[in-house]
Amino acid sequence: MVQKKWFQAIVTAILLALLILLLHQIQFFFDPIMTYVGAIAFPLIGGGILFYLSRPLLKLLEHYKVPRILGIVIIFLLFIVLGYIITQFIAPIAQEQFTRLVDNIPDMAEMIGEGVTYWQQNQDIIPSQFNATIDNVANNLESYLQDASTVVINVVSQLISFVFALVLIPFFLFFMLKDGDKLIPFIRQFLGKRAGKSFAKLAHDIDHTLHSFILGQLTVSIVVGLLLLVGYLIIDLPYALTLSLFAMVMNVIPFVGPFLAVVPAILVGLFEDPILAVWVAVITIIAQQLEGNFVSPNVMGKALSIHPLTIITLILAAGSLAGFLGLLFAIPTYAVIKTIVRHFYQEWLDRRTADHS
Repeated sequence: MVQKKWFQAIVTAILLALLILLLHQIQFFFDPIMTYVGAIAFPLIGGGILFYLSRPLLKLLEHYKVPRILGIVIIFLLFIVLGYIITQFIAPIAQEQFTRLVDNIPDMAEMIGEGVTYWQQNQDIIPSQFNATIDNVANNLESYLQDASTVVINVVSQLISFVFALVLIPFFLFFMLKDGDKLIPFIRQFLGKRAGKSFAKLAHDIDHTLHSFILGQLTVSIVVGLLLLVGYLIIDLPYALTLSLFAMVMNVIPFVGPFLAVVPAILVGLFEDPILAVWVAVITIIAQQLEGNFVSPNVMGKALSIHPLTIITLILAAGSLAGFLGLLFAIPTYAVIKTIVRHFYQEWLDRRTADHS
């Protein structure tokens, strides 16, 4: 019976449950370790994201015989120039628009509440037992919108501080660009020939997965944000820059991000003119179609190959467990784990085929 697969599966599940229980009981032992890991996680992740964004440019400069150190200096100067442009020209306009948007929230909530009341009084489709729920939502809409704006402010401030305030990020980025290609050979020298080859292939696959996701998702977000900005300016939508920047941030979240991004723009359109809300929806559809048919296939391709249902499940679970950061990192974490499992499964198949041949 010990040789039966079902028995081995049961034993494995029991041992795994016991391991989880043991780890939970000795959690106090891991708390200092997790505190240390958390202290370096943010600059490491921030430096890693900037590394994948800037590595193609560094390779391009090296292709034209530019020394690596000089190429890294050029990249840092470009980041400084970009930061200066954002803080001096984009941020003040976005801040002014956002302030006006927050000031108009009470009027928007009152208008939407009146619209909901009028619709309730002139429809007989929704059962009466749901009217109390609708009334409760309508009466508290202003507080909901203000809470949502507070959440957005907190998220944006956390992201800005995460990317720009941590002084360790430039140091991580510098050494990643300078010595990043030396890591795999360094580790490989401590492994055997077969294990070293396997590790090098796995590292390459993980690197390709992260590169495809980070560079692809950020490129998609920027393109969608620019398309929406142009569209919003054409239809003269108020707070166009703020709403397009919000859409750019939300599009970093795969699959559900575009749906979250369009909600504030439609509400603003409804407040100004219902026809304007229709135009917002049209512009959003056009931008998403251009992104889905031209940008994503050429930038991201099918490197991740994750089913939409899996994405939704992961985002819901990660959002409940880890909040906004969970939404950001759920998909790349899953993609890396999937790459690792697929790598070892393929190696197991190769060994099995070699043993039978």
